Amino acid sequence: MPAELVRLRASIDNLDAALVHLLAERFRCTQQVGVLKATVGLPPSDPAREEQQMARLRQLAQEAGLDPVFAEKVLGFIIAEVIRNHGTIAEQTSRPDA
Repeated sequence: MPAELVRLRASIDNLDAALVHLLAERFRCTQQVGVLKATVGLPPSDPAREEQQMARLRQLAQEAGLDPVFAEKVLGFIIAEVIRNHGTIAEQTSRPDA
């Protein structure tokens, strides 16, 4: 196997690990947001915030040389999971036995 391929794959493996850790940290933060939203009675979804984030991400992607459509798909998937988690938190918070 060419040394360059081994080197590039090692870099990819390191980047994948970094992505996983960044996603874990992001979800720890959004978990706290979900608890706060449920505590004060805000809905799981905030469409205005989500659109701001999408616009910001498209701009960042463009500046970084990443396909903005691809970046939007990835963030859309992440946001959908966050909203699902916030809905679960809200349900658990509203139950008397929670």
